[in-house]
Amino acid sequence: MNKKIILIGLNHRTAGVEIREKFALTDIEHLEKGLMAHCPIQECLALSTCNRVEIIAVTRNVSKREAMDSLIQYWAGICKGSPESLLENTYQYSDLEAVEHLFSVACSLDSMVMGEPQILGQLKDAYRKAVDEGTARTIVNRLLHKSFSVAKRVRTETAIASSAVSISFAAVELAKKIFGNLGGTRAMLVGAGEMAELAATHLLQNGVQDIIIANRTLSRAKELAATMHGEPIQIESMPDRLHEVDIVISSTGSPVSVIKARDVKSVLKRRKNKPMFFIDIAVPRDIDPDVNQLDNVYLYDIDDLKEVVEDNMAQRQEEAGKARAVVVAETETFSNWLNSLELQPTIVDLVDKGEDIALKELNKTLKKIGPVDEKTRNALETLVLSVGKKSLHEPICFLKRRTQEEGSAERFIDLARRMFNLDDETVPDTAHLARKTKSCSSEDIEKLIDASKNKEQ
Repeated sequence: MNKKIILIGLNHRTAGVEIREKFALTDIEHLEKGLMAHCPIQECLALSTCNRVEIIAVTRNVSKREAMDSLIQYWAGICKGSPESLLENTYQYSDLEAVEHLFSVACSLDSMVMGEPQILGQLKDAYRKAVDEGTARTIVNRLLHKSFSVAKRVRTETAIASSAVSISFAAVELAKKIFGNLGGTRAMLVGAGEMAELAATHLLQNGVQDIIIANRTLSRAKELAATMHGEPIQIESMPDRLHEVDIVISSTGSPVSVIKARDVKSVLKRRKNKPMFFIDIAVPRDIDPDVNQLDNVYLYDIDDLKEVVEDNMAQRQEEAGKARAVVVAETETFSNWLNSLELQPTIVDLVDKGEDIALKELNKTLKKIGPVDEKTRNALETLVLSVGKKSLHEPICFLKRRTQEEGSAERFIDLARRMFNLDDETVPDTAHLARKTKSCSSEDIEKLIDASKNKEQ
């Protein structure tokens, strides 16, 4: 195939935040159409997030170098930046390296926090935009659908996203181990530190009923309470309200402890010894370490949480090896599909499938009619194989004619492979929906098949 897949991008590893901001491709109207108009490419998709910007393109009849240079020039131009500055911060991949990189991105193997789920949603948004712009065609369509299914397979077959790798999320996971379901529990935020605020947000997302926010500056407590639908109070009122909550997150920055063991002991009596969970994210510590000696009290400080995060990061690294093996295997599968877009392999596959069906049906018939002599069997075999070949003659001639048209080869070959299921894919139950449309172009049919297949995956 004389088409080439190319990918050029920058991310948190290759470029600082200033460069990523400078060359971000968000909110640029008709970006993909502009790339198609000014660069020697036939398909494209652009992904732009806070941590990465990437352009995936398919080119034909030009060198990879020429296509890459053209993309760099146009990208730098629309961002009003220097092509040299952009180039020195980018990475470039082509063909199967580009495919493997995109699969890794979809699986969050290339993310700042390995295993995070946001990148897959961002990639799906970028794909929808490319479809709307009309720049995602046969190869980009298949590449992105495959990326989504690879990501799903990685999340199903590995535990890469199962453990907490941030301080705030680790705190919530520990709380869930203590209380089980957090639904109906109450929490208190003492102070307004950033990590404590984030932990409180995670707690609310996991079912915590409501939050009391205690802070020295009441206006700040009210500001936070408004975003969390909580109750703001002065920090001086905190000891009198502790008995109302199950979870306490503290980050005041006070030079001395703000929660004493003796205070918690009296609180437990009022709670009739119901369990309490304390998260101390302050340095110096806000909560007297002796609190942990009390029955039904669980206290974790910043070092405890860091240890949990480090252990979980090690687990994710181990799972990453399994995920990368999936990516490599799926890249090979995609490579086979790319190669099949040449006409000759598709003709061979069509003929082989026709012969296979003919011989299977012959064997079924012979079992029904009983033994026949070898001469009769050979004659019947010649007959069914001939019928099979002749029934495929017109489809093959049609493919030969249409694939000689500029820009049509891959589309018609791909459609033929799906129509005859030459890649042994499971046909979705919704495939019949194509018949319900009043008038379908070949592109409309492709979209319907893709949408059905994507839904099944």
